[in-house]
Amino acid sequence: MRNAFLSALTGLLALASLPASAQETGLTSLATSDQGRGWEAVGRLEMGRKSFCTGALIAPDLVLTAAHCLYEMDTGARVDVSGVEFRAGWRNGRAEAYRGVRRAVTHPDYVYEGRDQLDRVALDVALLQLDRPIRNIRVTPFDTADAPGAGDSVSVISYAQDRAEAPAYESGCEVMERRGGVLMFTCSVDFGSSGAPIFTIGARGPQVASVVSAKATMQGRPVALGTELEPVLSVLMEQLSSGGGALNPGGTVRFLGGGNSGERREIGARFVKP
Repeated sequence: MRNAFLSALTGLLALASLPASAQETGLTSLATSDQGRGWEAVGRLEMGRKSFCTGALIAPDLVLTAAHCLYEMDTGARVDVSGVEFRAGWRNGRAEAYRGVRRAVTHPDYVYEGRDQLDRVALDVALLQLDRPIRNIRVTPFDTADAPGAGDSVSVISYAQDRAEAPAYESGCEVMERRGGVLMFTCSVDFGSSGAPIFTIGARGPQVASVVSAKATMQGRPVALGTELEPVLSVLMEQLSSGGGALNPGGTVRFLGGGNSGERREIGARFVKP
């Protein structure tokens, strides 16, 4: 199965240069209040430099997104989180709530410019603590869940460059593979979708099980890559509870989950950035 990941991530380089008109399929716009009801805890993250990512509220004051959103694409410099704003339920120029960011943490081993790209995806989660909790009856934080397995069905809600003013919903995506802390699935993602929540939906309703890290192709078919959430999230929660508040400046990425810890997987991947 290693070749499947290699093929997909090699395709990522080609997709990164596609024009903005690249086709999306299977998406339902949540452009009205009725369409977006129940999903208001997904929001647009304004990164303070005329770009955005997608984030999801998992507690009144905690937002999940992708770690690479908090680094400048060109330079790798850390973003000043004081300029980041979370717009919960952003739709057609309005949000259910607007909040600044007080602290942000990434995994201690996450490296924005790392050599091992697949391990980078496995750690590509950030936790943002808002400057004030969102206490709004229309904005209900999501629970989190263990990662689904291959063959399971998931859904995604995301903003992107062609849907910046309202999110889109895609259900019935299939998890193609789960390996080394990384999920490969069939959902449609694009620039701006970084950090979008990947949901499993069961008796307890939608639960966040992954976040979007990158897009790719495999055998000509668009695929998305996400992070297995729970192992990384537990570390981020511990960092926040212990008073951590700085983005990781660098370090050596370690292999997470299964396989040979000494295995090198040389993959020239480029992350989805808005």
